[in-house]
Amino acid sequence: MFPISDDRTIPGVPYVTWALAGACAAVFLWQLGLTEKEAERAIQLYGMVPARLFGEAHGVAGAPAGGLPPWATVLTSMFMHGSLAHIGGNMLYLWIFGDNVELAMGRLKFLAFYLICGVAAALMQGLQSPGSTVPLIGASGAISGVLGAYLVLTPFARVRVAIMPLPFVVRIVSIPALLVLGLWFVMQFLSGLMSNPEEGGVAFWAHVGGFVAGMALTPLFRMRGVRLFQPASPRVFDARRETRESRGRDDRGPWGRRRGPWGD
Repeated sequence: MFPISDDRTIPGVPYVTWALAGACAAVFLWQLGLTEKEAERAIQLYGMVPARLFGEAHGVAGAPAGGLPPWATVLTSMFMHGSLAHIGGNMLYLWIFGDNVELAMGRLKFLAFYLICGVAAALMQGLQSPGSTVPLIGASGAISGVLGAYLVLTPFARVRVAIMPLPFVVRIVSIPALLVLGLWFVMQFLSGLMSNPEEGGVAFWAHVGGFVAGMALTPLFRMRGVRLFQPASPRVFDARRETRESRGRDDRGPWGRRRGPWGD
């Protein structure tokens, strides 16, 4: 199940969402220009290493030569990615869900919210194995907070997802955000229980921590007058299959036309 777009259109321009995506893209382009050895060192310098962050308790030295203080890497690690698929998946989720959350909170509050969720996610992952020397990088923890906020704000919004019921057969259907994001969270939680935080790979507990932080902080960060658990939009997608007439008219996402302030 792969999300493509949603049916929510809120007046306004999500400048902070765009800026965050642009910053991640710029850092990734910088990483691509490094040699393999330089790229590995950059991840060690700017990724969040739990053993360094919690060094006093585990006898591990702080920042390596030329590196940032361990606490600062909690922030810098959010803007680094390990592969094109890594940054591509993260930016897709930010593109689909970030604008609604930003416009429900306001730009400065959304930026603070995003960074706080990223910090909560990194700490959640690090606390699972505080002696780990595996660097944590990626925006997925902060973006998980955005997903948690979206679920609290608009659980009944419709999300267009691509599913593959049979090999090489792809269908596009629309599903309530409550189901899409709820299932996503359950999968992250169960995967976290089965994973070994000492090893590299997907930081499932960062996703869990960011998502829970996002849900908890949303009531505090939303703008005055913005409702929680908003009802479904009166105009939604065809849940069976998108028709040619409706395609690209009500959806928002990187492959759809937009209505209102984002396009014609």
